[in-house]
Amino acid sequence: MHPSANEMEVRRMQRTGERGANALGSELVLRVEEPSEASPEAVYEVLCDLRTHLRWAGEQQRPKTRLVSIEAPEGRAVVGTEFRTTGLDPMGTFSDRSVVTEAIPAKAFEFVTEAQLTTKKSRRIDWTNVHRFELELNAGGTRIVYTIRIVRISELTGMLAMFKVPVLRGVALKASAGVAKRGVRNLARVAEGGTR
Repeated sequence: MHPSANEMEVRRMQRTGERGANALGSELVLRVEEPSEASPEAVYEVLCDLRTHLRWAGEQQRPKTRLVSIEAPEGRAVVGTEFRTTGLDPMGTFSDRSVVTEAIPAKAFEFVTEAQLTTKKSRRIDWTNVHRFELELNAGGTRIVYTIRIVRISELTGMLAMFKVPVLRGVALKASAGVAKRGVRNLARVAEGGTR
């Protein structure tokens, strides 16, 4: 499979340092799956309506790890649609800028996020994340496969230092998987509610 134009651009930025330093030795990848009784079309409609993200990735998430606000255009997001979000994390607060890089109805939805974490000690740490949702027909419903690729973190301080140590990296990714799994589960339930 050939890399998409977006992946080639992310790789170029990593090589040139155009978006700042990258303390990661290699990108971090986290993948979770969740079945839904909703059709792939129904799940896609929730994903491409960016304002719904505040519900399933915000209001329905845990209070300390969730989206807090979103500025997004109304209607269906398409390739090139830009949006902004803010969020909470145990390490601090996030302020993010994202752009949709793939939007294939009932199949896939992807966006790249330039995130800025402000830690509780007022340090600023920049991230680049690629969020991808793949929708597969599954026994009359959908299997939602969510992958997040963390391709850049400007510095690994505080709790992020765990990513420097291979054994601790696994622990940190497992904790992140719990948050991601809850979000995808919420997405599945919201899509089901839309089909009833």
